[in-house]
Amino acid sequence: MTSTGTSSSHLTPDGTPRPGGAGLLAGRTVSRIGYGAMQLERLHTDRDAAVALVRRAVELGVDHFDTAQFYGNGFVNEVLREALSATDDAVVVSKVGADPDPGRPIPLRPAQRPEDLRASVEDNLKSLGTDRLAIVNLRRLDTGPGLRAEGDQVVDLDDQLAAMTQMRDEGKIGAIGLSSVNADGLRRALPAGIVCVQNAYSVVSRDDEDMLALCSAEGIAWVPYFPLGGAFPDMPKVTDEPAVHAVAQSLGGTPAQVGLAWLLHHAPNVLLIPGTADAGHLDANIAVGGLALDEASLAALDAVQSRSADVRLG
Repeated sequence: MTSTGTSSSHLTPDGTPRPGGAGLLAGRTVSRIGYGAMQLERLHTDRDAAVALVRRAVELGVDHFDTAQFYGNGFVNEVLREALSATDDAVVVSKVGADPDPGRPIPLRPAQRPEDLRASVEDNLKSLGTDRLAIVNLRRLDTGPGLRAEGDQVVDLDDQLAAMTQMRDEGKIGAIGLSSVNADGLRRALPAGIVCVQNAYSVVSRDDEDMLALCSAEGIAWVPYFPLGGAFPDMPKVTDEPAVHAVAQSLGGTPAQVGLAWLLHHAPNVLLIPGTADAGHLDANIAVGGLALDEASLAALDAVQSRSADVRLG
């Protein structure tokens, strides 16, 4: 069992304070507040602005970036390739399990078969300009919001993990993570050496609490996506929760900052990857690391989930 406590190093190698403090990801010390790069595709007509935003994140101490070839059909990976240098020593986490499908309402199509996973890894390697991906998350399609697999895209997890571990053995992948996985899948995958899990999770949507606890016990980073909820019609929004607003008012932060700060306080293995295409929002996300939640605030926020569950079940 591996400890999930934060590292004692709260400074990046160049002396910049780590946003949110220090955490562990695949054995590496990283800042607990990273950057989810998906929103960079909104800047596809202003590549220079996209590159500048990534550089700004690095200047603020971010050294953990989440991306995928299917974000902007390769555009996001290309921006990261241009913006990041070897001296930044950043951990770039990619994702496979879907492919770009431009022009569709959801511009993605499932890519779950082992041969699809291998092709996606090769695409990520090419667009990121590297011969090894530090971490690759396998995006399952049998749970969570968004795409669902059908037909020959319904693939057993063991077959997918066999392909992923083979690519790790070949040196194309450094470590394996999971995204949108259920509890049974996570337990089945543990022998493969999973280093992180990305599931939809927030202060108002905590159905995966047992999985978070399992990850904490196993030394696996918990990297919630949609940390403020609200991305789909049936997904509650953190910023609609009165208790979140009350805490934000008392602490002088925004409701979004409080929602992110709660995640950092909730478990030591939580790493955040909030995304934005706006420099001001980036600064606000980084500032979450300095937002201290007192016992009363934490108690009020911890009580939110039970009320949300009552509403769903009522």
